[in-house]
Amino acid sequence: MKYLDEFRSADLVQNLLRAIRSAVTRPWTIMEICGGQTHSILRFGLDELLPREITLVHGPGCPVCVTPVELLDAAGRLARMPGVVLCTFGDMLRVPGTLGDLFQARAEGGDVRIVQAPSDAVRMAQRNPDRHVVWFAVGFETTAPATALAVKQARMLGLENFSVLLAHVRVPPAVEAILSSPSNRVQGFLAAGHVCTVMGTAEYEQLARRFRVPIVVTGFEPCDILEGVLHCVRQLEAGRHEVENVYNRVVRSEGNRQAQALMAEVFRPVDLTWRGIGSLPGGGLAFTAEYERFDALRRFDGACDDLARTPLPEGNGANREGECIAALVLQGIRKPNDCPAFAVRCTPETPLGAPMVSSEGACAAYYRYRHGQAASLTVTSP
Repeated sequence: MKYLDEFRSADLVQNLLRAIRSAVTRPWTIMEICGGQTHSILRFGLDELLPREITLVHGPGCPVCVTPVELLDAAGRLARMPGVVLCTFGDMLRVPGTLGDLFQARAEGGDVRIVQAPSDAVRMAQRNPDRHVVWFAVGFETTAPATALAVKQARMLGLENFSVLLAHVRVPPAVEAILSSPSNRVQGFLAAGHVCTVMGTAEYEQLARRFRVPIVVTGFEPCDILEGVLHCVRQLEAGRHEVENVYNRVVRSEGNRQAQALMAEVFRPVDLTWRGIGSLPGGGLAFTAEYERFDALRRFDGACDDLARTPLPEGNGANREGECIAALVLQGIRKPNDCPAFAVRCTPETPLGAPMVSSEGACAAYYRYRHGQAASLTVTSP
């Protein structure tokens, strides 16, 4: 059965590639927003299977990569404080800030724990009433409901030793910033299905109308991505600019109303500086007044020296001026292998920028699948 499924998938890929070749008549540049989609594209060589008229560029679709440097430094300061346990996802430990990374904070005696979910941090606070547990919350709208639920749970339990360093970011403001940039070359988007599962498609519909670009919601498997490209190309060729959902086995136009209500209760949109992109109106989340007491920056205001309120430059001490082009990669202006430091001074073991650190970062994808031996689909020319 496994091999039968693989044959069916390869046959569908062939059919989609034929349809794309039949549809395209001129050059088009399409951006996939999600880092998971980027890794799938590179892993299976989808960009190399597409006709040469189509250029795929990679967006800021990795929340780890765009977490502001000042919040990373605040996390490092908190982790080094006596009596504090900093909990976060594993990807965050190696992202460089101006104070080093969280591995360095751990080496210097900080208590940094890798957990699978924010609810694990809440349980840790319950079990350790003599310690203050900080959840370093990172992610797009996909993971924000889990953080909101954890905060509500902490309030219900009356936990005074739990707080959140909030670094959740919102995708539509980033899309708007890319389309508003004078250097923008993106003509169509593949939107991330997991974000739309939570938030629906309404915000993308406004962007499609305003900027006259097609936005196609798609998934992460090769067939999903190619189907998204096909629908995007058909719109571009016809001069249409609509939101299409080709991931309707998962995504509904209204999204998950319960998750949205939970987020609206606990969070409010705020302006946030994305690493490598700049300040985005409504690009991040902050606590509503009802839940502000769980804000780690308010709880430890003096100890953090206002780090998270003062934007800091991109890069770290190891990044010579002009060497790391992570900011251009995150905006889809350059590709990772355009960087002079790529696979030379910048590797997963010695990263200069966040996109080489994260498991969803574009630079990490290029290093894994283009620098060494890449996996690929076996597809003959139609």
